[in-house]
Amino acid sequence: MSFDTPLSLCGPLREPKQMLADQQYSGHTSIHDDDMAEKLGFRAGPIEGPTHFSQFVPLLAEIWGKDWFERGCFSAHFQNMVVEGEQVRAFVERPTPGATRLRCWAEKADGTPVLEASASLGDGPSLLDERMAKLRPADKLVILADLHVGMTGAVEEMARMNADQHMGELYPFSLRQKLERITENSPWYSSAEDSPWGRPVIPLEMISVLAQYTGKQADFPVKQPVVGLFADLEIRMIDGPLLVGEEYLLRREVVALAESRRTESYWVRTSIYSADGQQLKAQMLLNHAVLKHSYPDYPTAAD
Repeated sequence: MSFDTPLSLCGPLREPKQMLADQQYSGHTSIHDDDMAEKLGFRAGPIEGPTHFSQFVPLLAEIWGKDWFERGCFSAHFQNMVVEGEQVRAFVERPTPGATRLRCWAEKADGTPVLEASASLGDGPSLLDERMAKLRPADKLVILADLHVGMTGAVEEMARMNADQHMGELYPFSLRQKLERITENSPWYSSAEDSPWGRPVIPLEMISVLAQYTGKQADFPVKQPVVGLFADLEIRMIDGPLLVGEEYLLRREVVALAESRRTESYWVRTSIYSADGQQLKAQMLLNHAVLKHSYPDYPTAAD
C-alpha cells in the first residue's frame, strides 16, 4: 500500500535553558535580560535562538550520520521567542531516498511556531539563501547608515573554544557549563576517545558562540546604543566538524542590508578557516536585526 502523506521525525519536548541573562554588549545588558526585554515591549528575556539547534542534531544524525557533522548545513529563520519554562519540540521532514535537503521546524508545546529551517548536505541553496534573494533594498538606514554590502571586518580574527574557556561578555559561560544544561548532550562533545574525529566536537548551537567571540574586532560601524537580536542564522559545515581547543581564523563580510517596520538588519557571513587561513572549515550567516526604537536618536535622525 502506498500513500503520498508527508511524514516527519520529531524529538521529545524539551525545556531549553536561559544562559544569557548576564549578556552585555556596548556597555549595556541585552534583550536576554528580563528588565531590558520588558522595556522593549517583550514579556521576558528570550532564550537565544541557536539554543534550539541542538534539538535537531539527533534527528539529522539519525538521517545522515557522520556526514551531518562534516558537511551539514542548518539554516533557520526565527519566528517566535521562547522564554525559560516553555517547552519546545523539533521536527524534521522524513527524507526520501537520497534526499540532501529537508524541511525542519520547531514548535512550542501549544503549537506556536518557534522557527522554520532547512537542513542539507553539501552545496545547494538553503532557506536563508532564498530569504536573502527576496530582500528589498532599504530606503533609508539610520543605525546602519555607515555600513555597505561588501564591507569586511577590520582585521582577520583568531578564535578557539576550550572546554573551560569563558566566552566573554556576549556569552558569559564556558562550553563545559553549556554541556551541563544543553538539551541534547553527547560524549562526542566532551570525550576525545568517544569522538570519531579523535577530538571533542563543538556542538552546533555553540558554533555561533565561537564565531561571535571575537566579533568586536570586526568594528562594523553600527550606531550605539542599540539592542538587537538574531532574526536568521545559518551554520554550514564545509570541512567539519569544528573541534574543541582548535584555533581558527575568522573573516567577516556584510552580505546584505535590509529594513522592516521595527528593525534595521545587517547580514554578516563569517568564514571560519584553519589557523593558517588556507582551508575553509565552516561558515556562519547571521542576520543581526537591530530594534529601531532601542536607538534614542532614531526619531530625529529618521526625519
